[in-house]
This record gives sequence, C-alpha cells and structure tokens, in this order.
Amino acid sequence: MDQLKNEIKQVIISSLQLEDIKPENIDDSEPLFGEGLGLDSIDALELGVALKKKFGVKFSAESGVNKKHFASINALAEYIAANKA
Repeated sequence: MDQLKNEIKQVIISSLQLEDIKPENIDDSEPLFGEGLGLDSIDALELGVALKKKFGVKFSAESGVNKKHFASINALAEYIAANKA
C-alpha cells in the first residue's frame, strides 16, 4: 500500500505541476482540499483524469462520494486498491 500511496503522490505532483512539493512532504492522512494540501475543484477535475489514466479507476458523478474518496492520500489509496482496472 505504501508504494500505491507514493504513486498517487507522484500523480498529484506531476498532474497539478506542484514543483515545490515532494512526495515525502504530503502527509497520508492530511486533507487534500482546503486547509491541507490546498487543492480546489479545478485541481480535483485534473487529478481525477490523471488518476483514471494511471490506475484505470472511475469516479462517480456524485460529488459527495468523490469528496470521501479525495479526502486524503489514505482514502484515495483505499479506493484505488479496491477499484483498479
């Protein structure tokens, strides 16, 4: 699971062009949106597309469900591990 979390962090950094952030600077349980990593809704769309390309996972059109999956690296890793194509 640690490797998957690291891959997710790499996707976040590269797809959102966060040059100043390294994977080890992203806490697995820290929120990705708002106060944590500070991502916004545009970032969510870009990240969803990048994760779909990398891992073959699809995200629901229902935003409440996506908020749960995109809550943290831990939540994304659990979702991807359970739904990888």
